[in-house]
Amino acid sequence: MYDVNSLMKQAQKMRDEAEKAEQDLLDRRISATAGGGAVTATVNGKKDLIGIAISGDCDMSDPALVADLVVAAVREAQCDADRQAEEVMRKVTAGMPRIPGLG
Repeated sequence: MYDVNSLMKQAQKMRDEAEKAEQDLLDRRISATAGGGAVTATVNGKKDLIGIAISGDCDMSDPALVADLVVAAVREAQCDADRQAEEVMRKVTAGMPRIPGLG
């Protein structure tokens, strides 16, 4: 049988840690490039786009190519943010016991 008080304390601790983790993710800046560094996209740990930088060396004569590079850089930054978020949340839930029937 499970000690309900102990489970409640663990749940509160996990909630506090999850709130800290959420703030940590909001504060993170994750950048990725495309086109050999022609475009850099920066997102936070929640995958919100923070900024785009286009190098002066980028050939602006082909707007479709520039747009594709922007999309590629944003996607890569968001994928990196997903990986970091999974790692952070895995640490938050690491100590919780598995309760049969709850997942």
